[in-house]
Amino acid sequence: MPTETTPLITTVQVGVVPRRYPHQTVRRFCSIALSCSLLAVIATFLWTVAFNPHSHPHHQSHLTFEELQAILLETPSGEKAGEWSQYYTSGPHLAGKNLSQAEWTRDRWNEWGIKSEVVAYETYINYPVDHRIALLEKSKSKGTETWNVAFEATLEEDVLEEDPTTALEDRVPVFHGYSASGNVTAQYVYVNYGTYQDFEDLVKANISLEGKIALARYGGIFRGLKVKRAQELGMIGTVIFTDPGDDGEITDENGYKTYPDGPARNPSSVQRGSVQFLSIAPGDPTTIGYPSKPGVPRQPVDGKIPSIPSLPISYAEAIPILKSLNGHGPKSTEFNKYWTRNQGLEYKGVEYNIGPSPEGVVLNLYNEQEYTITPMWDVIGIINGTIPDEVIVVGNHRDAWIAGGAGDPNSGSAVINEAIRSFGKALEAGWKPLRTIVFASWDGEEYGLVGSTEWVEEYLPWLSVANVAYINVDVGVRSPVFSASAAPMLNKLIYDVTAIVPSPNQTIPGQSVRDVWDGHISTMGSGSDFTAFQDFAGIPSLDMGFGGQSKDSPVYQYHSNYDSYHWMSEFGDPGFVYHRTMAQILALATAKISETPLVSLNATDYATALKGYVTQVEEKLASLDSDAEPTTETEIAEFRARAVGAAVKGDPAAFKFSLEKLHASVAKFREAAIELDAKSASLSEKANEHIPWWKWITKLKLLHAIRSTNTKYKKIERAFLYEGGLDGRSWFRHVVFAPGVWTGYAGAVFPGLVESIDNKDFVNALKWADIIDVCIRTATKTVQ
Repeated sequence: MPTETTPLITTVQVGVVPRRYPHQTVRRFCSIALSCSLLAVIATFLWTVAFNPHSHPHHQSHLTFEELQAILLETPSGEKAGEWSQYYTSGPHLAGKNLSQAEWTRDRWNEWGIKSEVVAYETYINYPVDHRIALLEKSKSKGTETWNVAFEATLEEDVLEEDPTTALEDRVPVFHGYSASGNVTAQYVYVNYGTYQDFEDLVKANISLEGKIALARYGGIFRGLKVKRAQELGMIGTVIFTDPGDDGEITDENGYKTYPDGPARNPSSVQRGSVQFLSIAPGDPTTIGYPSKPGVPRQPVDGKIPSIPSLPISYAEAIPILKSLNGHGPKSTEFNKYWTRNQGLEYKGVEYNIGPSPEGVVLNLYNEQEYTITPMWDVIGIINGTIPDEVIVVGNHRDAWIAGGAGDPNSGSAVINEAIRSFGKALEAGWKPLRTIVFASWDGEEYGLVGSTEWVEEYLPWLSVANVAYINVDVGVRSPVFSASAAPMLNKLIYDVTAIVPSPNQTIPGQSVRDVWDGHISTMGSGSDFTAFQDFAGIPSLDMGFGGQSKDSPVYQYHSNYDSYHWMSEFGDPGFVYHRTMAQILALATAKISETPLVSLNATDYATALKGYVTQVEEKLASLDSDAEPTTETEIAEFRARAVGAAVKGDPAAFKFSLEKLHASVAKFREAAIELDAKSASLSEKANEHIPWWKWITKLKLLHAIRSTNTKYKKIERAFLYEGGLDGRSWFRHVVFAPGVWTGYAGAVFPGLVESIDNKDFVNALKWADIIDVCIRTATKTVQ
């Protein structure tokens, strides 16, 4: 059980939390760190583990890894996952308004043997008060001009008899998190996806933007960056709608029935979401870089959240607004293929003209928000391990924009509950992990990763020393297609675990999830709770779930009232079989990285990835002056502004030469990484051999080597942190990974280099090449 003590190491207790420490795990570790030398800590570790080698059958866990694995595969239940899903989606649970859910989650975890508590932060946040979107047309009668309401949006989603969630009286109104209050009336312009490049195209076409309202469709980039660029260009408001053309084949135009009668998007569906400038800094915008505790100083929010109002709208209610642009301004076909891709409302009579709307046709956008400082509640649970300073953190967020949230986030909440329940069964059987496992149910993710970011900012000193990896499950299930993004050191872990878990959609009997998955692992970007761990703390992270796309998957009713228990049980995951599978994957990944004597990280994969990243930068440099339009999905995702016509700063040839230096440094890092992985594999074999008790010197030497090797792995990701942070967004400290400055979700590699090339600033590019080179050489020294 987790309250048991082991020789010479005090077990972690969960209780009242001191200001600087998340729980007694940290307090105990920091006490050791302050009062003992590193040698004493290592000696304590060696003495403890030497006579209880984890791989030995007589280890106090009383379970072999195979027995633990069997429990983690057998315990998760689709029926139980459905039960948890139904609870979490039974009522509204906006950030800062879900204390009862936090306490319920804590109580369940405690029942399953995982000591848990609720941790609060005082955060700056907004809630909706009132709103309006109306299309106004001017008319003349007997020489008098009057404005008439041609169309007024209900800003409501249809109540469906089949879906009880949609009929709740206290359902959440449509709004944007961190949106500005305002009441503006003006002509409007269709701005496509509202990417930086889309706005550049409009500026080049001499489309008048200043003083206008932007009408943008969701997709391409994070919604907050659409508002950010509109604001920078002098626009006074933003309306964002979902275009069914982005739903692929599953549309009513193609003959599919709409939800609840079929898998296509309900026409009244509205995507809520945050418009915080996520690629600048996540978390509470008034406490960037430090935790939002009572009494802390508050920073101004200028430049972090919008100053112009914005609202989301359904495609059904966007149609009259779009049709009023028909014949006004250029058509999207006069731009490039990026403008015309996925336009799905032409069959409804929309011609996708740009505008501006004629002087006699304007939009009234009214948005009233209440801003307040209010508590948010994270739930933190712990399973104590033998080693005090090797910790795995596993997390999922709990808050949602709507009463439902069956996919986002509560498929993940159900999954992590089933994984925790499975570990509880192992604890009952006498198991105790080698490394401490911390489970987290975050609050405030939807607004801007608030709960996780504040927690990481508060416990950064401890995490920097102790945290081996962070595993995130956000949308655990929304389709039958497995997907993952990860730091390269965790790639092998994902492949190994998915190869063990049976797939629910086997085309051949006995197929694993790995067998039916394409194996693609994406680069870490942002948009979920791994961001603070990876980009701020330098902790290798992975995010995974059944959330990939296939041509016949039902349309996911993202951030709308229709992301409900009914949708999930009828379309998303009938029988909750993928919930069960995801719980198995999560539990096994956690167990593998917490239980093996050598941590399940791979340095060679990181070196291989770094080489590829440098090559990507070279290719970007070579194509800088290319006018070619993007064609593939990858090219479209990376299609960003290129400062066309801007003066070139510095010498591109000198920068190109500096990339050769990076290749050389990466090659040296690769050599050291291969040696480290080979040593780890050798030590792993020795750790599984039985060493008689009287050969205690041999045992201590082996454990010292294991300890040293694990510490090297733990420090690799930290080596790529730059204290000065990225240009213009110093909170992001990782020189290899960051969200694209104008994408938000999608990951950018070597962002300092990429952004310098985009700006044709090769003086700055050389600066970043030097910074990155130092980081690579530091990583090499770390693993030698």
